[in-house]
Amino acid sequence: MTTVDNARLRERLDETKLVAIIRGTDVDATVAAAHTLIAAGVLTLEITLTLRDAEHAIAQVVQDAPPEALIGAGTVLVESDVDRAVAAGAQFMVTPTLTASVEYAIAQEIGVLPGVYSPTEIQRGLDLGSAAVKLFPASALGPGFIRAVRDPFPDARIIPVGGVSVATVQDFLAAGAFGVGVGGPLVGDAANAGGDLVALAARARDLVAAIQGR
Repeated sequence: MTTVDNARLRERLDETKLVAIIRGTDVDATVAAAHTLIAAGVLTLEITLTLRDAEHAIAQVVQDAPPEALIGAGTVLVESDVDRAVAAGAQFMVTPTLTASVEYAIAQEIGVLPGVYSPTEIQRGLDLGSAAVKLFPASALGPGFIRAVRDPFPDARIIPVGGVSVATVQDFLAAGAFGVGVGGPLVGDAANAGGDLVALAARARDLVAAIQGR
């Protein structure tokens, strides 16, 4: 698999409305969690670089994933993180802030979701040319913030992360979120040794159904 540009990443998010975030502590468990999510119909995944040997997990998941899957790297802080993630096979980047890695990725035509929190940062992230911006932590702001921001910025592509679950996902989408990113409420302990993959698959199916309004 090769990297995707911001236009392709934007199209994918517009189609599926979901990025699953795997913040694991064990490589094998992270890979198993990714396989489970993909089998359950979640095809856009972020594997965070906070995992020791994250490159090995990314490389394995990319190798095993079907062509329609997109596998990204998360917590991309510096330019060298972009390089090592791409070398491992990551197709897009996710950052916690408007760090230098954002402009670096965009310059290389690599899709990126920069982390933002304020209206100023939202505008800056989109002006740079990113596919969308990651609003984090969305739990502290809620769907009402997205609704209010989209009044002056009706075309803002905002992906809330943090506080999004099966119970809240429709509230965020109804408020105008471009899509959602879900980590802990979805993956839980499944990316750590001993996690329950059967339960993960069930949560993934429930989340996909909730996004689709079923």
